[in-house]
Amino acid sequence: MSAAGDGEDGAAAAAADTVVLEITDAAASPSSAPPPPPIPVSALAGPLPSPTVLAVRADRSRLIESSSYFRALLGGSFSESGSGYVRISCDLGAAVQVLRYLFEPPGSFAISHHNFLPLLEGALFLAVESLLVDCERWFRTVRSRNPSMVVPLDFIIEAWFFAQKHGVTFVEDVCPGYLAQNFVQVISSRSFVHIPYDLLCSTIESPHLTVDSEKQLCEAILSWISASRQSCEQSVSNSADNQLSLLSKVRVCLLPLGFAAGTKRNCFEFGNNAVCMILNLLKDSLQTLLYTVTDDNLDSYRIRLTEYSKKIVLSGCPQLTTQFLYISALPTDLDAVFKRTIVSDVNDGCLNHYNGLVKKAKTLSFRNVRIVDLSKCPNVHFGAAILWMKWAFPELRTFIASYCLLFQFEDLQYLLLRCPWINEINLSIDTSVILSKYSIISSRSEVRRDVNRNLSSYYMQSGLYGTSVNPVFSNISKLILEGRNDITDMNLLEISMLKSSLCYINIKHCTLLTDDDGFSYHKDEHAHVMAFRLQELHLEGCEDGALCNFVGSSLEYLDISETVVSMVSLAPVIRRNSNLSCLKTAGCRNLLFEQGEVQSTSGNKYGRFLQEITSTCYLEDVEMGWAFCPVRVDDLIPSFSKVRRMTVGLGTTLPENILHALPEICPFLESLVLRFQVISDRVVRNLLESSTNLQVLCLHYCLGSLTSFSFQTMAPALRILRLQWVTPWITNDDLTILTQNCNLLELLLSGCKLLDSNSQEIISSGWPNLACLQLEECGQITLDGVDSILDCKALEEVLLRHTGRGIGRTIITDAIRELPLLRKLALDLCDASEGGYDTPNVPEGKMMRSVRMSRCKKSAAAARSCFVEASSSSSNPKPVQHRETIVLEWSSRQLTTAVVEERL
Repeated sequence: MSAAGDGEDGAAAAAADTVVLEITDAAASPSSAPPPPPIPVSALAGPLPSPTVLAVRADRSRLIESSSYFRALLGGSFSESGSGYVRISCDLGAAVQVLRYLFEPPGSFAISHHNFLPLLEGALFLAVESLLVDCERWFRTVRSRNPSMVVPLDFIIEAWFFAQKHGVTFVEDVCPGYLAQNFVQVISSRSFVHIPYDLLCSTIESPHLTVDSEKQLCEAILSWISASRQSCEQSVSNSADNQLSLLSKVRVCLLPLGFAAGTKRNCFEFGNNAVCMILNLLKDSLQTLLYTVTDDNLDSYRIRLTEYSKKIVLSGCPQLTTQFLYISALPTDLDAVFKRTIVSDVNDGCLNHYNGLVKKAKTLSFRNVRIVDLSKCPNVHFGAAILWMKWAFPELRTFIASYCLLFQFEDLQYLLLRCPWINEINLSIDTSVILSKYSIISSRSEVRRDVNRNLSSYYMQSGLYGTSVNPVFSNISKLILEGRNDITDMNLLEISMLKSSLCYINIKHCTLLTDDDGFSYHKDEHAHVMAFRLQELHLEGCEDGALCNFVGSSLEYLDISETVVSMVSLAPVIRRNSNLSCLKTAGCRNLLFEQGEVQSTSGNKYGRFLQEITSTCYLEDVEMGWAFCPVRVDDLIPSFSKVRRMTVGLGTTLPENILHALPEICPFLESLVLRFQVISDRVVRNLLESSTNLQVLCLHYCLGSLTSFSFQTMAPALRILRLQWVTPWITNDDLTILTQNCNLLELLLSGCKLLDSNSQEIISSGWPNLACLQLEECGQITLDGVDSILDCKALEEVLLRHTGRGIGRTIITDAIRELPLLRKLALDLCDASEGGYDTPNVPEGKMMRSVRMSRCKKSAAAARSCFVEASSSSSNPKPVQHRETIVLEWSSRQLTTAVVEERL
């Protein structure tokens, strides 16, 4: 055979092993246009010549070998089996991805969320077994890739719908677990509300469901339900039964009381049942848990802990006891008898079986947990809780227990010794209401009956009680003790031993601390070097020279409120610190002066101070007092464009055009406090309508012509509203409109004399989740008692002054008993229906920080009103002065009763 003949045979053989596939997109409309010329498979990686029809030249043998579809089509009894040109109709994009998978080198082609669904669809249609295996392997690997989401939620939703339509079981198996594992990221996606009901339901039921708190899960479900109700499409997935089914999966006994009460606004039955369950647990959670252990039905009482958990937030759960913590971390295979033993041990304040528990559960730990927040959990036994954290969270870094009054210094010592890897601790409580500047007429103290509740046997047995903190065992870098007036100089000395690691400590209002010079003082000759790294500086009450000598350039937070700092010292600091984001200058009168002379404010010149601000800073938090006027909008925009929190006080007058333009000047504004400003309906209405992020609005002693029109607009983001002597016209109708337009957590009203006893019901039913309620000089709100106020079970702070003489003698004990989270109560003896109030020696509540009872100079028993007669030239009565305030203040160790000359 000649060479030429050999060449022809080879060409014929090559042609016989090649086939042209004309692929028409099944979704496209039929076309009479001629098919495009064939292209090689290698060209599929680039732009395609036609969006609906494609002709591809491919290796016949490879197609037959890889695909059952092509094996039957090209190698079977079909008429196309011997043809070199075959027409097929399918999803064009899916076919292209399959051909690329089959013919491109393995190293240059990878499965991703961008091509997974076309590949899967093509693999199913063309029966490419190896591709189906690779798709399943890749999809299962996605879930095991850990922690944060690596594929978009939209992709998961699309994959779920595709799997249901085509019966792809491995996708249906993986999707719920994947979403459950990454649920914290999932709920932050805009696509969350588009998750189909059955997928969301399966996700919540997954044992891998990972949330920071039960509140976070409930919020997500309520958000999904709200979006579902607003949807134009009424389908089975949006039915009321399905919505109730989702809510039934929430472990309501683990919800914060305030949040549970708040759900009554939109889901009254669910919220009311949740609040009732929480209050019932407060009465006797031990027996409930013991019965539950016996029935082996602990799921509804377990805090959700998984191997993927990073943060455990239990703040605001007064019903939570240490038993809840332990049963949540118990292995499910432990027998019921041992579980009951552990529950009983924890309740008795001893852990005789702790070592046995650790041994039985030695493989159990949640190593990804970095933060535990037990704030406002007064019924947690912290000694046992510390052992729980040591056992369950060996990588814990941050512990928060703010507003936990009974947490003692010994507990802090125990925490540092048992959990030496923790580096941040927050134990702040409400600061004392009695400041050093007040005149104390008399004072006495008595030890709390429950003061030794934390000094239980495991402290004594371990020999740790009374042991000084050993710096070798501690990595603490940040410690917040604000308000702890039971911390002594000796305690502070022990804390100072952490100096090798401690770089931030907050001991503000720790009033037992002194300036005792008996402690050694070490001068740091490198202090000026450290100043360069300083990021936060408080100079309250300091002289001007303190700031003049500051040479740092890394400041982010500067508070010089109520100081004599001048422009000449402040301006260079601002110039050097371009990262400054918080500047508080309220009460700094000397900012108006430079070298003893008044700074010129004519034209566009506001002094060196404002020049430096507008050219250097991009502030996020600012408190303005003296030296901020006059100001033009154009001058504020550059430096105030990122402001989130703003306070404008005495010494600054922002004109109406500035106030009206604030939503434009500060598009991210979240908090606005205005004192002694001139305001109008136009300003307030525009703020509520245009500042969509505004959460806090406080108007104190402002002038202007406000009417009810100001608040007749929706403000869904608003949470704190304080109206102090600016809205005397408010009626019950105005209150009702306000409850419909915003969901408040804090409400302060003063000088609203048109309100009456019916106002209580409007407030309590409209804002059942109120945490703070302050009413002063507000008509006759409490003339018939305070029953409706006590229905706001989430209240943490209550002030009632000159609101009607109808408050009973037992108000203090009633409030402590009825309001589990109550910390501060302020009353006026003028409002007592029987001339005074009974004061408890040992309150039932463990959250209570202070009770204040003010007394007027004018005898309340001798007059019907607390107001002196108005003068002939005045249309408003003048409030009388208060003679003194009786203060009950609790610390972790004692109750102090003091009489202070001032009104507090």
